[in-house]
Amino acid sequence: MATQAIAAQGLMGAGSVRGTEWVVEHNARLMAAQVRGRRGPTPEALFAKRIDNSRLVKADDPSRAREMRSFAYAMAFLLSLAMVYGWQHFSAIEYGYRISAEKQQVQQLEEQNRELRLTQAQLADPARIDTMAKALGLTAPHPGQVVEPNAEMNPNSAVMAEATPVVPVIH
Repeated sequence: MATQAIAAQGLMGAGSVRGTEWVVEHNARLMAAQVRGRRGPTPEALFAKRIDNSRLVKADDPSRAREMRSFAYAMAFLLSLAMVYGWQHFSAIEYGYRISAEKQQVQQLEEQNRELRLTQAQLADPARIDTMAKALGLTAPHPGQVVEPNAEMNPNSAVMAEATPVVPVIH
């Protein structure tokens, strides 16, 4: 192509009109040859052709079936591993939430227990009980006035009087 352009320049350099026409004709012939080479000798035309494949039967390939079966087993195994991992992961998260809730409940119960022990200590204070007893008009017991119910009976000790109902006997 470059040699043709150089030749055309040489002809054009001569100043002839005929050289310019020759280059235009030559380029037109080259372009037509390229177009014919691209399309071929006949014009392009597309025709629809109906093909009946209903009688074709696909032959079974045992090696392909074995490969697909082993692939399916491998994928099922990997999926089951992923599911077990996910189950363990989410169970661990759930147990973490449960543990933190239980710890919070233990702290609340310990605080409540501390408050109850403080209240018990305040209510069981002997000075407070003595003050309340004096306000109600109670005095300290005299010797022999206190009888323990589970103590062994001593014949020399004081005995609490009991009233037994009298049942009349009719004859």
